Amino acid sequence: MAKEKIGLPPLDWLRVFEAAGRLGGFSAAAREFGLTQAAVSQRIGNLEAWLGRTLFVREARGVSLTIEGESYLPLVQDSLQALERNTEDLFGKSPRELRVAGLSSHIHALVLPALPAFLTMRPKVRVMTDSVTRRTSLEEERTWLQIRYGRGVWPGRKAKLIAPEVLAPMATTDVSWGAPVIDLRGERPGWQDWAQGAGIKDLPPGRISFDSVGHAMKAARQGLGVVLGSVPLAAESLQSGRLRRLDLPELKTKDGYWLTWPEERAKSKKQRALLDDFLQALRG
Repeated sequence: MAKEKIGLPPLDWLRVFEAAGRLGGFSAAAREFGLTQAAVSQRIGNLEAWLGRTLFVREARGVSLTIEGESYLPLVQDSLQALERNTEDLFGKSPRELRVAGLSSHIHALVLPALPAFLTMRPKVRVMTDSVTRRTSLEEERTWLQIRYGRGVWPGRKAKLIAPEVLAPMATTDVSWGAPVIDLRGERPGWQDWAQGAGIKDLPPGRISFDSVGHAMKAARQGLGVVLGSVPLAAESLQSGRLRRLDLPELKTKDGYWLTWPEERAKSKKQRALLDDFLQALRG
C-alpha cells in the first residue's frame, strides 16, 4: 500500500533505478556504477519501499520492469537529464573539445575547410576527427557527433543540413564533353538520371566504374574522363582549378550532407552553442 505522502526519494536510488531500467538488469547497473549487485538490489528495494510500489519483477532468469516501473522510468530519465543539463548550464565550464566522425572524404571536403573559421570563433576548443571507411560503420561509431549523407532522417538522431547534394559534369581543363564518362555505382543518381533531366539522348561511353564518389572524382582529376561529381565534395578541386564544371546542366537531388547527433545529447545551452558555431563554420 502506498504512503499517503511520498516526497522525493534519494537521488542515489533514482540513478540506480534508471540505470537498471535502461540497461535491463541489476548486474549491468552494478557495473556502470562500480557497485555490487547486492548493493544495487538494496537501493532499488529501498526505492520500492519508499514508493510503496514494486518496480521490478524478480525471476530466476533476471529482472523486468513492472507496469509501474515502465511508467516511472521515462519520468526519472527526463528529470535526471534536466538536472544534469541545468547544472551544466549554471556551473559547468565551456566545452573544451569537439569530436566529429564521418567518412574520410566528408572530413576532408567538409570539415577541414571549416576549421579556420571555427577555431577563430572557439580558440580554446580542441577539434578531433574520427574517420570511418563505410557509412554503415557510423551506426557502431562511439563518436556521437557525426557527418552523415542522406535525407536527414535517422531514428534517434537530430540532424542539421550542411549542404544539399548537387551533381554536375566535371573534368580537367584538357578533357571536354565527349570524352568517356566515369560511372559511379550506388544510391546517388547516375548519368542516365542526369541525361533524362538534361534532355540528352546519347551519352559518351563509359570505361571506368567506381563505388566511391571520392574515387570517381580523383579519376577525373587525373584526366581519365568526365565525372558526375558532387559539388559540395568537389569545392576545393573546383576552386583550385584541378576540376572545372562543364557548361552543362546540374542535377539537384533530394539528399544532402548533415551534422547529426543523438537526441539525448547536446541539450545544455553551452553544448548547443558549440554545435551552432560548428554548423555555421561548416556552412561557410
